[in-house]
Amino acid sequence: MTVNTPSIELPIWPYVYGDPSGSGKIRSCPEDFIVMEHLSFEPSGEGEHVFLWVQKTGENTDYVARQLAKYASVRQRDVSYAGLKDRHAVTTQWFSVWLPGKADPDWVDFETESIKVIRTIRHARKLKRGVLSGNSFRLIIRQWQGDKDKTNEQLEVMKKEGIANYYGPQRFGHAGQNINKALALFQGASAGREQRSLYLSAARSFLFNSILAYRVSHKNWNQALAGDTYQFDLSHSSFKSEQADAEILRRLANQEIHPTATLWGRGELSVCADALAIEQAVIDTYPALAQGLINCAVDSDRRALRVNVQNLEWQFIDDTSLELSFTLPPGSYATAVLRELITD
Repeated sequence: MTVNTPSIELPIWPYVYGDPSGSGKIRSCPEDFIVMEHLSFEPSGEGEHVFLWVQKTGENTDYVARQLAKYASVRQRDVSYAGLKDRHAVTTQWFSVWLPGKADPDWVDFETESIKVIRTIRHARKLKRGVLSGNSFRLIIRQWQGDKDKTNEQLEVMKKEGIANYYGPQRFGHAGQNINKALALFQGASAGREQRSLYLSAARSFLFNSILAYRVSHKNWNQALAGDTYQFDLSHSSFKSEQADAEILRRLANQEIHPTATLWGRGELSVCADALAIEQAVIDTYPALAQGLINCAVDSDRRALRVNVQNLEWQFIDDTSLELSFTLPPGSYATAVLRELITD
């Protein structure tokens, strides 16, 4: 069916540390964008599920999962992974394959020029989404040009104070079209299960980024507001405070806790006072997205507005390339770091 829908254009979200100080190219080749997953636990070595640490080059996660299912002669739902990873990159990530009562296939025969099995180990339970302690990145920006002193200053501040925890552009599809596909979905357009999930995630992420953008523009994205809910660093646990006391302010300054914003859906906003006024005002700006998510039975959650950039290191190579390495917690985007530094 043809559905006429309004259009939402993906904006340039406000920057935290001033305009980008340079320009350059990322992903000139897959080896310029290297990502490595870190599990939040060590597999036990025994059980019905085979965990595979796979290095892939130029392949997307779903494709590798389908190939694993085919090779192991199991259903696709018997293969799982902790998170989606970029296609245009060299990524090392975990998969699990359910093989109850079966011996391991010869995983060497599964390998191709673009897919390598680095490690295998058994575990009692399947791999679930998000069970990571973080992702490490090594990125090279080619054809870099700009203000080297300002770039160094921005990186020093990022290392000390963290970055705004924006969802990256890949969350929204090409030119942000997943948001408009979500609007079409809410008006009756059909979509497969995977596409539906992508569109709902894009809609919710857009609302979160919009709230974060408001707080960045008002310079309180990393500050305490009356009624804020705070999330502990490297944890999903949170608590609500009507008014920040000295201990909250200390922990906030030390980046032990972070203000949060809603991942919109069914349920209360879990904030009050000034924080509630901001979130409600932004949500009210996009009623079709907000109501559509509720109608699709999406439950609300919270996400930190700030994220610490761990182990951040950098070097300029021949004044034409900038190499970065750092670690982010699961769910945070390397592009949130890059956007502060360069324009395409």
